[in-house]
Amino acid sequence: MREALASVADPQLRRGIVELEMVRSTRVRRGRVSVTLALPVATHPGRDELILRVRSALEAIPGVRDIDVTLTAMGDEDRARLRRHLRGERSSGERSNPFARPGSPTRVLGISSGKGGVGKSSVTVNTAVTLARLGHKVSVLDADVYGFSVPKMLGIEHDPMVIDDLLVPPVAYGVGCMSIGFFVGDEQPVMWRGPMLHKALEQFLVDVHWDDPDFLVVDMPPGTGDVAMSMAQYLPRTEIFVVTTPQPAAQRVAQRSALMAKKLKLAVRGVVENMSWFTGDDGTRYEIFGSGGGRSLAQELGVPLVGQLPLVPALRAGGDEGRPVTVTDPTGEVSRAFEETAKRIEALGPARIYRRELAVH
Repeated sequence: MREALASVADPQLRRGIVELEMVRSTRVRRGRVSVTLALPVATHPGRDELILRVRSALEAIPGVRDIDVTLTAMGDEDRARLRRHLRGERSSGERSNPFARPGSPTRVLGISSGKGGVGKSSVTVNTAVTLARLGHKVSVLDADVYGFSVPKMLGIEHDPMVIDDLLVPPVAYGVGCMSIGFFVGDEQPVMWRGPMLHKALEQFLVDVHWDDPDFLVVDMPPGTGDVAMSMAQYLPRTEIFVVTTPQPAAQRVAQRSALMAKKLKLAVRGVVENMSWFTGDDGTRYEIFGSGGGRSLAQELGVPLVGQLPLVPALRAGGDEGRPVTVTDPTGEVSRAFEETAKRIEALGPARIYRRELAVH
């Protein structure tokens, strides 16, 4: 039975419940299985999903006819031990930015734009969901601190789980998410100067259980301000993908974002053209916003055009409803375009740039 339980992962921590020492007792009698699980916090947001996963794993065992799952909460010592295990703390308890250390397995994708309104956050969310569907472990950092929208677009309605001083990103559609939106109200403006933003971003990297994802997709703020420069310092291995729309005016603005990234010695890896066309009921493509802007920008920057995404009302609606179009319509036109984009990003491989002098510990 313990082998069956070892295959069960906590839906929020994304690790096995046996590894995390959450299984406290098991009992089998005449086909009836009783299991007691200790949750890190009593208000564990994934408790219902966890019970379903445990029941599903145990039902596969021959002879099991009835299953009883009891939940309890960890005590202070158990929770502290779990936190140390998750953080991988050294004996000194030292914390560090996991994405700046040499040998990090994570590719950091910075989704950038020169201005708002080009669909950067939609591209971030649906690219992340698509990478997760392709079998990768994926998290999103919503670094657009003034215009945070990723939690809403992923339909996340609960705050991060807190294990002592360690924040665990909520998970939706296989994607972990951390955002300033969890700490301020939806209607509350973020009125912070550069040093406060800098510190907040540092804490998001150091005090969060990211757990070495394959991809960290960062929703960068539009423009070339303080946050973008801070991200270059904290995430020196970021690969920048510039989002633009087809018209020349948007292309010129997007170019500024790419040039800033190059000045900060970040690797610009590709261009994504959003709203490339609208497909009518008769199958005709209408280039509402013109054409060629993405390809022209890619040529100027010397990088590939990794994706062209059609203008689809369901993409906007999915963001408003918290149900990404790549989830609700996985075989539709725009979802296929996102899959092609994600596969091209995969094929590029990681950037070969690491600047030790900018690593933050």
